[in-house]
Amino acid sequence: MKRFIGFIKKEFYHIIRDRRSLFILFGMPIAQIMLFGFAITNEIQNVDIAILDHSKDATTQEIIHKISSSKYFKITQLIDNESSIEAAFKKGKVKAVLIIEKDFTKNLTKENNANIQIITDATEPNTANSISNYIISIIQNYKQEINKNTNVPYQINANTKMIFNPELKSVFMFVPGVMTIILMLVSAMMTSISITREKELGTMEVLLVSPLKPYQVIIGKVFPYIFLAIINTIVIVLLSIFVFKMPIQGSYLLLAFVSILFILTSLSLGILISTIAATQQTAMMISLAGLMLPTIILSGFIFPVTSMPAPLQILSNIIPAKWFIIILKGIMLKGVGFTFIWKETLILLVMTVFNIVLSTKKYKIRLE
Repeated sequence: MKRFIGFIKKEFYHIIRDRRSLFILFGMPIAQIMLFGFAITNEIQNVDIAILDHSKDATTQEIIHKISSSKYFKITQLIDNESSIEAAFKKGKVKAVLIIEKDFTKNLTKENNANIQIITDATEPNTANSISNYIISIIQNYKQEINKNTNVPYQINANTKMIFNPELKSVFMFVPGVMTIILMLVSAMMTSISITREKELGTMEVLLVSPLKPYQVIIGKVFPYIFLAIINTIVIVLLSIFVFKMPIQGSYLLLAFVSILFILTSLSLGILISTIAATQQTAMMISLAGLMLPTIILSGFIFPVTSMPAPLQILSNIIPAKWFIIILKGIMLKGVGFTFIWKETLILLVMTVFNIVLSTKKYKIRLE
């Protein structure tokens, strides 16, 4: 019995001394519960909206102030005319535009009836519905306040219009997200496992001392995954068009360019992971915990980033999938050109170069 107890103690000591085991046992559960607890929410907060106020009187200012003073919305833009609405949406920041009719107060006091139109970006159907419902609720509360001491109640009609996805098809939201996850899975995870397998078997060093130059070895290892990822991209786009009837409003050439760029970004992440991981199992764990989970939760694929706490919003900026999903939705649903997505494209390019440079340095260190 003493031997058995001693054996158990030895196992405890082994786990305690192994920092990686402690991280998996305690670090990952804490990180995941914090991530899921704060990031997964159906509520909206600090959503950027724009205002087109044709009336510009005291009543409309009260309504605008009531909306802006809530925790749900931030008024980031005041639009002068309706022709500027589409450009505001295509920039990607504004999620809704509130249009207040001309002579709003006059219509309300004389005819007891005035109109407000709510235009929402329906590329994210659930978020668009929530935004519309929250604004309508605030307007209804304002209407109840002004009707407290009146015999004939004032009516404020809030009409909602959804653009880019008027039928609110959820598949239009999921196609860009699923495409991102598949490309990340094929490019980053499979690449990291492939290269780590060579290191684990001891054949990577043999390859690097062969007549082939080191960069040729790495390119040779990742090229098949580039080819497979491009095929996956074509299949996903074709399925989205012919099966799910998803329109591609923008340029196919631009879509192909940014897709290849994201594939290269994912491949560079896979190479970077392979420099850190010594075994295939470790590479798989890093890929799942460090890439797949943040891609699903922090990229804006399912849950709006603007509703997350500020630290998670900052953290989401280093997730390549976030920028790629913004680009995909812009090209596919909004039909934007390169002038509207150049910033996101540049971020992906910088991430790719950074990962490649860092991977090259780490490989040199490990092989010396």
